[in-house]
Amino acid sequence: MKNRKIKWGIVGLGNIASQFASDLLLIENAELTAVASRDFTKAEEFGGKYNALRIYNSYDLLFEDSEVEIVYIATPHNSHAELTIKALESGKHVLCEKPMALSYKDAERMVEASRKYNKFFMEAFWTRFIPSVQDVLEKINKGAIGNLNYIKADFAFHGSETENKRLFDNDLGGGALFDIGVYPLFLSYILLGYPKEILAKAIKHKNNIDLQTSMILQYEAGQSVLHASIVSESDMKAVISGTEGRIELNAPWFVADGYSLFKKEEKEAVVTLPTLGKGYSHEIIECQICILNNEIESKLWSHQNCLDLSRIVEEIKSQIELPF
Repeated sequence: MKNRKIKWGIVGLGNIASQFASDLLLIENAELTAVASRDFTKAEEFGGKYNALRIYNSYDLLFEDSEVEIVYIATPHNSHAELTIKALESGKHVLCEKPMALSYKDAERMVEASRKYNKFFMEAFWTRFIPSVQDVLEKINKGAIGNLNYIKADFAFHGSETENKRLFDNDLGGGALFDIGVYPLFLSYILLGYPKEILAKAIKHKNNIDLQTSMILQYEAGQSVLHASIVSESDMKAVISGTEGRIELNAPWFVADGYSLFKKEEKEAVVTLPTLGKGYSHEIIECQICILNNEIESKLWSHQNCLDLSRIVEEIKSQIELPF
């Protein structure tokens, strides 16, 4: 039974879902059982491309499919909470795209539903599971660069209001913080924990979403300087510094294929750790291991981890006065 196929359903069939589905095909004991979109033509095209066994024009119909075990939710941010809770109520395990919710209150409701219905739930923070990040965490825990005291990370690109309307849509939870700012915040949290103090400033769009947000997370003996932008570019490296050296994750750091280790400003090691496929495969494997072991949360990205990050984002949302 440990090697049986896990049967997946996908709701919301945009670009991320497409990358996820291509990685799902690489996992030997994973099956794409069903896909759903409110646009049936889109569902047919997606299902045909990724060999889905069944195609639906309704999310509810997919939730009612008795063969689907776990649902990957890749719809716009504003629908994550309600769809996750509905899927859990329907007896499905859930992997929900980040950010898990647009409010901490909704994040709590999602975790409560997972516990109430005894079904696996995880926010889809794929970066947590990629080999380079796993290896960096292990090295840092073993003291490779001494005590951490500084992190610099950003995620920035030129977004187009005409080509990616969702990104600039207030109603859908668009903007830099929720779409990409959660990544550098995640890195700071997973390395240094929950901050003592959070400072944030943003440049806003005319519709009140944030176009770019800069954040400082203050810790007892360290700081993280973080940035997110949908109107400018950056080198997208991440620097993790300690009392005895530093690590630089290759760009783009959130799906890094390796890193460099520096001691006394000298490059001591270059490590190459490519991802399987686009990198979503690693979180897929983690979900399947948890389901086969009858666990409702991952030890690597637990319910509490999800809630902590949501609470950090909530504080920044409040400081920069986002409307949702």
